[in-house]
Amino acid sequence: MATHTIRVFGDPGLRRPVAPVTEIDGALVKLIDAMYETMYAAPGVGLAANQVGVQKRFFVYDVGDGPNVLINPEIVEAAGEWSYEEGCLSLPGLGFEIVRPKVVTVHAQALDGNDVVIEGDELLGRVFLHEIDHLDGLLMIDRLDKRDRKRALRELREQGMGVPTPGGRRHAL
Repeated sequence: MATHTIRVFGDPGLRRPVAPVTEIDGALVKLIDAMYETMYAAPGVGLAANQVGVQKRFFVYDVGDGPNVLINPEIVEAAGEWSYEEGCLSLPGLGFEIVRPKVVTVHAQALDGNDVVIEGDELLGRVFLHEIDHLDGLLMIDRLDKRDRKRALRELREQGMGVPTPGGRRHAL
């Protein structure tokens, strides 16, 4: 199965909230399988659909317990606080300490269409929050304080990301 190109900073699809998944069918299953392959090849622990150009509300993840997918995820509860360095496949080379809730509860659909409620703490909870941010059109740099955000944007510009190129196109779309 072929991997997908991961969209990077500057791609407008990363900044748009996505539409809910309305049908779980063979095409979606095939796409999810390709996203697992893409995530592992990157390598990463989570990958939202809009990171591969699909404007639908689901993400794949694997924090060491095997591959999983959450369809139409919504955060129903968050508690505590935990600071941890995050990276992002759509912001290659960047890593920043970000404070997020330590424990989150997510309501979603599993691949079989059944509703699931999953609690994730520390790394798993962080993956849920990070990927749901993607689905809502947010990037981890939106969670940074002003000083770190300026530094991140400078580093991205130095890599040529998010900067218009001659002809009006952007790098790495």
